[in-house]
Amino acid sequence: PIFGGYAGGLEETAIVDVASTLNAFVMTQANYVLDGPVHVRWGITTAREAFAVAAHAARAIDANTDLMIANQYYTMAGPCTVMCLLETAAQAMVDTASGRELLSGVAAAKGVATNFTTPMEARFMAEVARATAGLELDKVNEMVNKLLEMYEKDYKTAPAGKSFNDCYDLVTLTPTDEYIEVY
Repeated sequence: PIFGGYAGGLEETAIVDVASTLNAFVMTQANYVLDGPVHVRWGITTAREAFAVAAHAARAIDANTDLMIANQYYTMAGPCTVMCLLETAAQAMVDTASGRELLSGVAAAKGVATNFTTPMEARFMAEVARATAGLELDKVNEMVNKLLEMYEKDYKTAPAGKSFNDCYDLVTLTPTDEYIEVY
């Protein structure tokens, strides 16, 4: 589902998200469905409106079914940047608090830059999800809003980040000291 696309605004896109998720289970007899509401202007899943759609759809599905749902992350910023990790943290919190069973991973730099995804984003996503599990929704909303305030003003100037080759030692497959410091 695309917020701001053919479905329209938040409510309509959330309805389309739920419907397309249910349809995917019926049509493909899937074990789980991975959606990821994308913001039509920014092409990311970490925008405020995409979070609202994802959260409401996941809560509705979780409250009324036993279906397993997942989400993919498309951040504006690239790897080895604070902004990428802030976006990842916000979405991991939204997805965990909303009842998603599977967090698929992070396609940094909107998932379109070749070789701009690393294991550090997925590691951070998992650590934030574990820390979020069991928190009250009001507390999660408060923290997500603070995270959004830290990065959403920078969409137009988001840092491209660094490629996997520049973030990781290619022999040992470990993150560089620079990325560890950012992390």
